Amino acid sequence: MGSQVVQTLRQGVWASLTGGWYHDPDQNKFNNSCHLYLWIFLLMLPLSLHLALPPTTMALSIYCSSITVFFILIKLANYRLHLMFDEGEAVVRSSLSDLSKAQEKKSNASDSRLPAEPVEETYCSDEIEVVLVDNSGPGPVPAHLDESDTVKIIITMSCDPQTAAQLEESVKQSLLENAQTTMTSSKSDLEAKEGQIPNESNFLEFVSLLGSLSTRGGGGSTQEEAKSDIQDLQLILVPVCSPQTDREKDPDYDSLPSQTSQSESSMLQVICRPEATNKEEAYTFHTVHRKQLALSRVPYLSVSSWKFNVFCVSCLCLCTCVCVCQEEDSLDDSSETSTQEKPSRKIYYKLKLFPGKWINILYDRLTLLALLDRNQEVLENLVAVFMAFLVSFLGFVLLNHGCFKDFWIFQFCLVIASCHYSLLKSVQPDAASPTHGHNQLVAYSRAAYFCIFCALIWLLEQLLRRKDLPISTLYGVTIVCYDVLRFLRDLLVGFTYCFPVTFLVGLFPQINTFTIYLLEQIDMHFFGGTAATSLISAIYSILRSLIALSLLYGFCFGALKEPWDEQHTPALFSGFCGLLVVLSYHLSRQSSDPSVLKEILLSDVIVCSVAYILTFAITASTVFLSLKPFVTIVLYALAGTVGFVTHYLIPQLRKHHPWLWISHPVLKTKEYYQFEPRDAVLMWFERLYVGLLCFEKYVVYPAIVLSALTNDGFALSHRKKLGIHCDVLLTTVAGLKLLRSSFCDPSFQFLTLLFTLIFFHFDCPRASESFLLDFFIMSIVFHKMRELLLKLHFILVYVAPWQIAWGSAFHAFAQPFAVPHSAMLLLQTLLTTVFYTPLAPFLGSAIFISSYPRPIKFWERNYNTKRIDNSNSRLVSQVDKETGCDDNNLNSIFYEYLTRSLQHSLCGDLMLGRWGNYSAGDCFILASDYLNALVHLIEIGNGLVTFQLRGLEFRGTYCQQREVEAITEGVEEDDACCCCEPGHLPHMLSCNAAFNLRWLAWEVMATKYLLEGYSISENNAATMLQVYDLRKLLVTYYLKSIIYYLVHSPKLSTWLKDVTIQEALQSYTKWHHIERDPQVFSVKIDEDYVHCLQGVTRASFCNVYLEWIQYCAGKMETVHPFKTSDEDSPLVTLSYALSVLGRRSLGTASHNMSNSLESFLYGFNTLFKGDFRIASKDEWVFADLDLLQKVVAPAVRMSLKLHQDHFTCLEETEEASILYEAITNYRSNLVICHESDPAWRKAVLSSRDTLLTLRHMIDDGTDEYKIIMLYKRHLSFKVIKINKECVRGLWAGQQQELIFLRNRNPERGSIQNSKQALRNMVNSSCDQPLGYPMYVSPLTTSYAGTHRTLRSIGGGALSLDAIRSWLCSKWLRVRKDNLTSCNSGMNVEDVDCGAGGSSSLSHNRPSSVTSNSLSQHRARTTHTRREYRSRSVQPQSQRPPVTSQSGPILDSGSTNGLVQRLSNSQLSFNTSIASIFSQVYTHIVKKPTLHSRRCFSASFLRVSSSSSTLSLLFGKRSFSSGLVISGLSAAEGGNTTDTQSSSSVNIAIGPSHRSSSRATQVGRELQTDGLYNTAYTQVSS
Repeated sequence: MGSQVVQTLRQGVWASLTGGWYHDPDQNKFNNSCHLYLWIFLLMLPLSLHLALPPTTMALSIYCSSITVFFILIKLANYRLHLMFDEGEAVVRSSLSDLSKAQEKKSNASDSRLPAEPVEETYCSDEIEVVLVDNSGPGPVPAHLDESDTVKIIITMSCDPQTAAQLEESVKQSLLENAQTTMTSSKSDLEAKEGQIPNESNFLEFVSLLGSLSTRGGGGSTQEEAKSDIQDLQLILVPVCSPQTDREKDPDYDSLPSQTSQSESSMLQVICRPEATNKEEAYTFHTVHRKQLALSRVPYLSVSSWKFNVFCVSCLCLCTCVCVCQEEDSLDDSSETSTQEKPSRKIYYKLKLFPGKWINILYDRLTLLALLDRNQEVLENLVAVFMAFLVSFLGFVLLNHGCFKDFWIFQFCLVIASCHYSLLKSVQPDAASPTHGHNQLVAYSRAAYFCIFCALIWLLEQLLRRKDLPISTLYGVTIVCYDVLRFLRDLLVGFTYCFPVTFLVGLFPQINTFTIYLLEQIDMHFFGGTAATSLISAIYSILRSLIALSLLYGFCFGALKEPWDEQHTPALFSGFCGLLVVLSYHLSRQSSDPSVLKEILLSDVIVCSVAYILTFAITASTVFLSLKPFVTIVLYALAGTVGFVTHYLIPQLRKHHPWLWISHPVLKTKEYYQFEPRDAVLMWFERLYVGLLCFEKYVVYPAIVLSALTNDGFALSHRKKLGIHCDVLLTTVAGLKLLRSSFCDPSFQFLTLLFTLIFFHFDCPRASESFLLDFFIMSIVFHKMRELLLKLHFILVYVAPWQIAWGSAFHAFAQPFAVPHSAMLLLQTLLTTVFYTPLAPFLGSAIFISSYPRPIKFWERNYNTKRIDNSNSRLVSQVDKETGCDDNNLNSIFYEYLTRSLQHSLCGDLMLGRWGNYSAGDCFILASDYLNALVHLIEIGNGLVTFQLRGLEFRGTYCQQREVEAITEGVEEDDACCCCEPGHLPHMLSCNAAFNLRWLAWEVMATKYLLEGYSISENNAATMLQVYDLRKLLVTYYLKSIIYYLVHSPKLSTWLKDVTIQEALQSYTKWHHIERDPQVFSVKIDEDYVHCLQGVTRASFCNVYLEWIQYCAGKMETVHPFKTSDEDSPLVTLSYALSVLGRRSLGTASHNMSNSLESFLYGFNTLFKGDFRIASKDEWVFADLDLLQKVVAPAVRMSLKLHQDHFTCLEETEEASILYEAITNYRSNLVICHESDPAWRKAVLSSRDTLLTLRHMIDDGTDEYKIIMLYKRHLSFKVIKINKECVRGLWAGQQQELIFLRNRNPERGSIQNSKQALRNMVNSSCDQPLGYPMYVSPLTTSYAGTHRTLRSIGGGALSLDAIRSWLCSKWLRVRKDNLTSCNSGMNVEDVDCGAGGSSSLSHNRPSSVTSNSLSQHRARTTHTRREYRSRSVQPQSQRPPVTSQSGPILDSGSTNGLVQRLSNSQLSFNTSIASIFSQVYTHIVKKPTLHSRRCFSASFLRVSSSSSTLSLLFGKRSFSSGLVISGLSAAEGGNTTDTQSSSSVNIAIGPSHRSSSRATQVGRELQTDGLYNTAYTQVSS
């Protein structure tokens, strides 16, 4: 903890004060020294130049050019170095020698030996090859020696410094003695030392042995002969493992390193090298103990008559790794602290200076990043250099102007140095940084703010030098421009002094956030705009407002330039008013997204045209000038009354606790008393609310603004107050802002209006300028007053002593210090209200600090949750583990669907008043049984709302559960008052309950808010499969589903004819073939298992599944040849093979442990998600992968649903017909797939009614498999409105605590539960990684036109397409009416029947047919109900399917109910008749085949029966009128779908029975053949 505090103080606090400089102990001395001297240079350069040189242009030029050149050089070097790291060539070298290498150059003279220059050589710690070469033979001496001919020897060992010095002297003496004596050592002596390691005791022996290699021929060599032959021996070190290069490598022995990690350790190297010019050769000792190289002269060693090669001569310790191992062993054995530096690889990079010229750089990217920030693009470097120049220019200009005196010169130079230094090495993380890690924009923020402030100071300084500054009076206050400008200059100078402290506490956001915030505030407060969602949208919003303002300014200037009287309003002014209304309405309808501009223009062209005409006519009529006092009084009273009823009275009566005293809503919706409401019903007070709202914002406030414009314009045309240009500008801005804000959000306009009237008419009547300007100013002031009240409410609720929720010890410590902090807190509250900045609790305590200003959107980055599934994950993650198996990822789809539902209904529900009053920036929580989401309203427009949804975890933390309980539990049962329980009045809350509700930062707005969603039900799969019989049933359904999908596959005939498949299935055609895999087949789970044979045979398979195969084949007309096939058919063979494949896949996925429940569930889940591991026996299936994808895979999923239905209908599912019908129904109406399958997300977002999946849940040590079932229905939510300043403050506190203060404690006090502020839920909804929301939606815009209920009230948007559609529908209706009137002389029934296509449909059957039908219906009611119950394998929400062979099923059990519904549903009646005739016509135009005749006969009987039944129920006249209406509806194309047709027939007739045999069906077809011919003749006539 202490180290973290020190790190925060060093990298956060101190770096913020200096602009980024601090001492980092983790970096090397070079970086820290560079940082220090760089900062001192940037500080002292402007200070010294300002003190040493006079304030002239020359001094300014010197300073600006110096800084610019300096930054250019640094940025260029930094950019080139990073480019070298990205694209340059790396050279690896050993750190054991730390050599600086160079290319070896050999002498051209063959008779003399000159010292050769060493080249680059990479040493490695592997074995070394030693070669002794005899060059005493005849022939020319080679001009140079390469690595294959010569060997250098390096002997390396570890010892202390004293021993190294002694060994050095001993080696010298030994070599001199060996050179003067005859050498008698032989090769065998050298080989005897192989494998030994030199140490301090035997080192001289190794050296002597090396020197004893002399001539052996004759044995009587003299010293002179030896000296003459010494030059023939060359010793050169050749590393075996060194990389091959183009040039010869030779180390530079004169530049060996002289450092080691410890002073107690030393390394001695003996190097024998050939660089000598005479008989006396040189040797080199290198002691790696900060010593210089010792060079001595020694004679050469001679070998005259032989040569030999010794590979891997470890006895001479030529391998560096040997001595390193020795050093490590010695360190392990001894207790001393001395250590030897291990050899490591160092990477050099080639920095190209010129073509063909480069230098080697020993540096790495991380060290460079620690030294300077990286600018990846050239544009970033140019911007940094330009900003540096601008900072130096503006800063030195202010110094030359004398704006700073005495000590403040040094302070200002300190600010300049911090701005310059931040461009080189910025503060990371900054106090205002919104993201973790390196933030590139922060580097430019300090310099950008400095330039802005200095430019304003310079501008004000230039203005103060003018002598003709005016003096104005506004609202009774005399404004001296000189004093105001000087005060602003001094204020800006003071802010500039405080730059280090300002950036330390994070009061300035990054520059892009500040730009969005500034443009948004200007657009909202001066032009009535909406919130901005991005930098582009902010620029777009302010530009469109400025364009509209410039256009209106011209019209207004022309109208007010000349005076006009009350009896005549200039046409230019009327045009200005009309254009103002049109532009205000159109801008209010636009969102901040410019992509929808074209659609808005097309939809508003009609309304804008009408509005312009009406406005022009009203203002030109001089009604506002003629009836001046009366019209304004009426309009003010009307606005106050309508506003009070609409925005105060009705919302309060609809609240869950009106005025926080009443225990239940006064205006209740219909679904308030329903347990599971199906849909929201439109209430009368909602119609009233919408009507009053539209009347207020489209009539009342435009009239008030136009009246004020007319009166003020008339006054300004005669007397200019602030000058013509200023008056016109203020008038235009005020009118645009007031009209546009009234169209967008009129919730608080009536309060602003009343406050304006009371203040300027009663409190300060002499201070009023004009009503339009007063209203404009008060709209801004009242907006800030509401923010101030919200902040004060949040503070008082959060620090209330009787509900303190201390989350940590720091909270208890900080609570007493909040009392003396109160005065500062009040000042911060006022300042943050003015600048619209959050007031955040410091670390979640009772001490509040100001944060930096933010836009309404709040979050700078667009963080959106991306769901992980098979479409965006790697294949290995899908096979090896569950893709996105955590609950948060899987459950996020429900919040995504909730966002889609809100997109269609939110704007309409807000306009219906179902969420109460709202404004931009408001936050609501939607709470249900398992869904808890925070909805942030960002942009409020006229008919549109932009919002963002943040879904919380289903099973949240303990703190979240406590807060969820707080918002869901009721207080109606509380009877307490102080310390006693006297009870409460009826329908009222107790005193304690009312008191506690007032001390909450949230309020329940509605308890039964309906929204379309999914109801989730889950069952434990282990419970359903615990018994072996249940697993056997699942396998049985699995195989039956395989057979079903196989028969229904369109490629079945192809598979049966495929030669490859037939050859592979030859073994399955044999009756004696037995599948005896004990790890796959078992008597416990296989229905067709033969115990005596210990396996599964074809006969046993047919014994169980042949009937099902024949039934499925019989239901398919395309496979008639297999319907009556026996056990030897190819269909049975393929089914048997697939059943074996499916079970073997299940066994393989279960790791051949199907008897274990856990393994069985694991294997079944593996198959359910589509992971099939095919054994070698079943590779025939690869002939066509559709066998797996379209047959086996869906069969696995269908078997799970069938097994689940087994528990609801045990007996019925055993019948083949019911099972077949259930699978058919589920196949079309039910979505069954794994949640990682993209089809799952597509099905949910497509609003499919029912879905099923199997989920593997791993959480907190639990490993369970759940069967998840989703049913689409309307979910009931509680709508809780939270104080938006509470949300903004808590979000800002979390951002500062986690990013700048680096608090990584997962149980920090700032996220502990606080029921009065919902602290945990609000902080959990922050963007990740600050919070942990399950889902964060993108910014979504909801439009009023997509709300079905609201569209039914207003009729939808008035557009050209809507008008054209309405005219076309009316024209078709008029045309049909004219056709009917032309045949008025004929019988109406005949006309209607002729129009339908038959003149005898209503007369062919007597009325007794209807009575017979009804009696048959009564007789079959009980049978129908029993048959419907037998189909209970279907879910309750699904309707029974209607097949071609079974008649429709009647749901009603009462004839009276049938008649009641038919008489009450005219639309259903019309649709039924039209559907009947459409069916008849369809059968007529087809070719009369046997099948079509049978269908037509059935349809004809239904039509006749329907017509007789309807004639009996409604009479002939009513029935004929129904036929006319139905014909019109059919001609208009309305409601004549197949679904409605079948439903209408269901009402008309009762259920028909399925034929018992094929012969009965054929006989009936022959009997109806004649009926078909007769009917066909009648209809065609």
